[in-house]
Amino acid sequence: MPLRVAFTDQGALRERCDFAAVRTVSGDPALEDGAVVPSGQWQPLSEAAAQGLAAPPWTPPSTLVEIVRPPAPTAGNLEDLAQQMGDEQAQYLGQALAKPDMLTTTDNYQDGRRIGLHLDNWDKLHYGEKATGRRRLALNLGPGSRYILLGTLDAQAVCRAVHPEDYEYRYPSTDDYRAHVAAGQPIRCVRIRLAPGEGYIAPTEYLLHDGSTEDQDQPSVMAFWLGHWQRGTLPSLI
Repeated sequence: MPLRVAFTDQGALRERCDFAAVRTVSGDPALEDGAVVPSGQWQPLSEAAAQGLAAPPWTPPSTLVEIVRPPAPTAGNLEDLAQQMGDEQAQYLGQALAKPDMLTTTDNYQDGRRIGLHLDNWDKLHYGEKATGRRRLALNLGPGSRYILLGTLDAQAVCRAVHPEDYEYRYPSTDDYRAHVAAGQPIRCVRIRLAPGEGYIAPTEYLLHDGSTEDQDQPSVMAFWLGHWQRGTLPSLI
């Protein structure tokens, strides 16, 4: 299933959204060769494009993107905050600091180069189960605003395209997306702005994604959890 966003106010979605094509990177010392990143030519989200992102009521929660306001944390309680967020079994993953004006934010801890848009693999799911993984809940702790970047084409569709002969035996991965884009196949990327105190719940095992602080003049810290949340568990911002 492609990118689907839960919203009731199309204007509120469009106000904080843009879209762009993606490209692969070569020869940039700050990024892995082959990394997929936004083209940078951001365009406003049209009414038709916004409607195309709308999630029908039957959309499985495990494939759904929600823009939410999590409970405000108090000092030292981030690990326990999951008890207030609808899944007491949620796994706290920690925090990540992003410097200002970064097109993408996630780096390879082994060499420090950024990996670009990618798939998570916490649940290590094969093709048939890829749409059932846990979703990631993220809370922007500030001080600056930032974006969540999301590819519109899901991991199963890309895996089928790249491995037409044996996709059902594969484990969809970031490399599949890199091969897909390098072959000239188009993928669109949506970015959604998140102010301090705002967050998202997204299927980061299933959709291409990363953070971004492009055009922002302050750093920001993001806190992350993995869990199973039903649609509407946290208050929606859109």
